[in-house]
Amino acid sequence: MKKNILGTWALAAVATFAFTSCNQSAPKVDEKSQTTENGGSDLKIAYIEVDSIMSQYEFCKEYTLILQKKSTNIQNTINQKGNNLQAAAANFQQKIQQNAYTREQAEAISNNLQKQQADLQALQNRLGNEFQAETEKFNNALRDSIQHFLAVYNKDKKYALILSKAGDNILYADKGYDITNEVIAGLNKAYKKTPLKKEEKKEEKAADKKGEAKK
Repeated sequence: MKKNILGTWALAAVATFAFTSCNQSAPKVDEKSQTTENGGSDLKIAYIEVDSIMSQYEFCKEYTLILQKKSTNIQNTINQKGNNLQAAAANFQQKIQQNAYTREQAEAISNNLQKQQADLQALQNRLGNEFQAETEKFNNALRDSIQHFLAVYNKDKKYALILSKAGDNILYADKGYDITNEVIAGLNKAYKKTPLKKEEKKEEKAADKKGEAKK
C-alpha cells in the first residue's frame, strides 16, 4: 500500500490553481476604439502585471493562505490514515507468516483491510473534490472582483484594451502603459470595504470548533 496516497498533490494544486485563477482573471472590457479626425484608430492601451496582482492584492494573498491551510490539512489527514493502514497491513503479513490466524480469521482481516483501503481512496476523492470546488470559488470571486473594479475604473480612464502580462505572453511592453500599481491600490481599497475577511474568519472558527468536537 502506498505510504502517501495524496502525496504532494494538494500543495501543488494550490500554486497551480492560484496562478491560473489570476491569469484567467485577465480583465475584459469593451474594445471600443477612439476614432481620430482622419478616420484612423487611436487605441488607448494598458497592461497589468499578473504576478504583482498575485503577491500584492490582499484577496489573493489571504485566499492563497486559506487554500494552503486546507491543502495541508487534507495531506495530513490522508497521510495519517495511510500510515495507519500500512502499519496494519504490515502487522497482518507478519502474523500470517507466524501462522497466528486461522483461515477464517485471515480472510476476515484481509477483507477489512481492503475495505479500509477503499474507504481511504473514497476519502481522498471527496477531499480532493472539495478542495477543487473551493479553488473554483476563489477563481470566480477573484475574476469577478477584478472585472467589477475595472468596469468602474475604466469609466474615467477610457482604455480600449487592458492586457494581463504574465511571463513572456507579452514580449515587450513600455512601462508607461503599466497600470498595475494603480489597479492594485484600487482593488485593495475596495476589498477592505467587503465583509469577506470576516466571513472567512467565521468559517475558520467554525471549522476549528468542529475539529475540537471530534477529538
